[in-house]
Amino acid sequence: MRASAVLLAVLALCATVGIGGPSAAAAPVLDGSAPPPGANDWRCRPSTAHPDPVVLVHGTWGNQDNWNKLAPALKAQGYCVYALNYGRDTASLLGRMPGIYGTGDIGKSAVELANFIGKVRAATSSEHVDLVAHSQGGVVARQYLRFGGGADAADPQRNVVRKLVTLGATNHGSTSVLLGYPLDTASAAGPVAGAVTGVLGVSAVQQISGSKFLTHLNAGGDTVPGVDYTVIATRMDDTTTPPESTFLRAGPRAVVDNIWLQTVCAGADVTHVGLPRSPIAIQLVLRALDPSYKGRVCRR
Repeated sequence: MRASAVLLAVLALCATVGIGGPSAAAAPVLDGSAPPPGANDWRCRPSTAHPDPVVLVHGTWGNQDNWNKLAPALKAQGYCVYALNYGRDTASLLGRMPGIYGTGDIGKSAVELANFIGKVRAATSSEHVDLVAHSQGGVVARQYLRFGGGADAADPQRNVVRKLVTLGATNHGSTSVLLGYPLDTASAAGPVAGAVTGVLGVSAVQQISGSKFLTHLNAGGDTVPGVDYTVIATRMDDTTTPPESTFLRAGPRAVVDNIWLQTVCAGADVTHVGLPRSPIAIQLVLRALDPSYKGRVCRR
């Protein structure tokens, strides 16, 4: 990739997430410094109806403010809900910007997630949690499940995580220029990939289709035993590309429900960045966490 292509990717990203430009100063400050509404009440005690706390995991270049719509919706349904910022790494250009998280090594981010979940479990006296994750967050969650203690291969009944709901997760990588594709190498070690890493962050290169990181993560299959996966995708996804690359294949003793937003609600106009705030996606998340939920998904 030429330097000009990297610059175009950064400019496209800035337009997507609202960095820079004349309207940015008038926009509300969403720097992740405070939890989203309804989240991180450390006195919350899970109800009988919803015994497992829900942990929200944002995506690349995001922060916990990405959940400002979903968190209060979960709280209103009686869940104990928690959100974190992870992957702060100032080694890259974007990583040095205020409020930009999820640029660091995904393996290290999974450790951050594990530590946060430990705090949630201790505060709520809960054996299990459910996870809802956007974009890179889905990969961080799967890294935690496979390598970070989130699942027990010997006894799936002892899994920390019982349900994982993902929104546009980069499960099998992306061919999007926003993440630095195409590259001469997807290892983040070559000179071209290293230049992209210095601008976008190491996690961007790790999410490129064919990266060493994803090859290792997916080598044992897409799922771990004892976890129910709901994978939500939009055909308008311009970051996880092709959009169907987010879908998972169920392995032994795992359940996977792959859902197109546009199959549920024809003509749904939802992009990658809009998934965490989409009313349709929020209804699907509520239904995935609780199959008895009767809320209306399509409101038109």
